[in-house]
Formats: sequence, C-alpha cells, structure tokens
Amino acid sequence: MHRMTYGVTGAEVPTFDGASVDGSAYLDVVGHAQHAPGWLDGIVGAYSTYGLALFAVLMLAGWWRARRRGSPRAVPALLAPPVTVLAFEVSTVLKSGVHELRPCQSLHVATLEACPAVGDWSFPSNHATLAAAAAVCLWFVSARLGIVASAGALAMAASRVWVGAHYPHDVVAGTLLGVLVALAAMLLVRKAPAGLVRRPAASRPGPRAATSGPSSS
Repeated sequence: MHRMTYGVTGAEVPTFDGASVDGSAYLDVVGHAQHAPGWLDGIVGAYSTYGLALFAVLMLAGWWRARRRGSPRAVPALLAPPVTVLAFEVSTVLKSGVHELRPCQSLHVATLEACPAVGDWSFPSNHATLAAAAAVCLWFVSARLGIVASAGALAMAASRVWVGAHYPHDVVAGTLLGVLVALAAMLLVRKAPAGLVRRPAASRPGPRAATSGPSSS
C-alpha cells in the first residue's frame, strides 16, 4: 500500500506501508515481547543493538586462524569485511528506493526499541543483511565459524522483529540479500587465492637456473 508522507527534509515523498504484507504477524511478535519477562527483553534488546560486534569478533578469529594456513584460507578471511560492507551498501540503496515506513510508524504500537523518525526506512533490514553476509563469508573461512555465525544471523533477524524495528518480511529480505551478495562475491574471488599462490611459485627460478654459472659476455 503506497501513500505520501513527509520525509526528514520536509518534502513529500511516496512511501510503502508494509503492514499490508505481514502486519498481523508483526503485532503478534511485538505483543509477546510486551508480555515477556524483563530479563528476556533486555537480552534480546542488547543483542539487537550490539550483536553485530559478534560478527566482527568471528571475522577476526577467522583471520587469526587462517593466517597460519596460507593464502587459500587467508584471502577469504581478509575479504569477509569488505564483502559484508558491500552487502550493506546494496541494502542501503534498496532501502532508499523502497521507502517503507517503519512498522511502529504505520501501526502506532509501543515497541522495545524507540521508533525512528520518518526517513529511517524499514525495508530491508540492514542488521539482517550484515549478519547474513558475514555468516556466508565465514563459511568460506571455517565451517565451525560459519555455524556459529549462521546461528547468530538468525538470532539477529528474529531480534529485530522482537524489538519492533522491522516487519518479518524486512528481515527475511535482508537475510536473503546478505546471503546472495556475499555468496556471489565470495564465489567470484574463490579462484583468486590459488592463482595468487601459483603465480609467485611459477616465477621463482628453478634449481638449474639458480646454479648456472656467469654468462660469457
């Protein structure tokens, strides 16, 4: 459902009301959050706000482990942060084009997270995109880290709905976007490490060339 509203600059902009997609599911989740124990809301809220730091730590751990195993493992570890940022940029461009109102703006419901001003658009979820992209990248570094990051990405997506920041379709779209961008980027560069390893080896002089005598000039 589209309608016109005023953005942060005061200009009238066309916006999308995502409540028509899964507003009832969103209200169910937010309702459960309002009646949940305070300690649970506190944990979910803290993770929703600060949980992206987990992926930075996992990337650092992946790089630390991969640096001892040669270029084939180290290169994906080094590429994980820029690929994750790339996914975020794609998400931001999409967000600025769709102009979906935050659910708290459309449905006027109390949420655990403060309701942003109009202009801070909802679709897709940047948090979900970042977490999913980081998880995919980490699978190329270590299966163990990939499993932990994937669980963290799902928890991040769920937490963004729980605190009221996004509709379910926002986090689903953000997760899929993060997976697709990161998977495409990592597959494109997957062959680069082997090439980087082979090229220096091919350029080294062989034993015969290294031990040849001086030229006759």
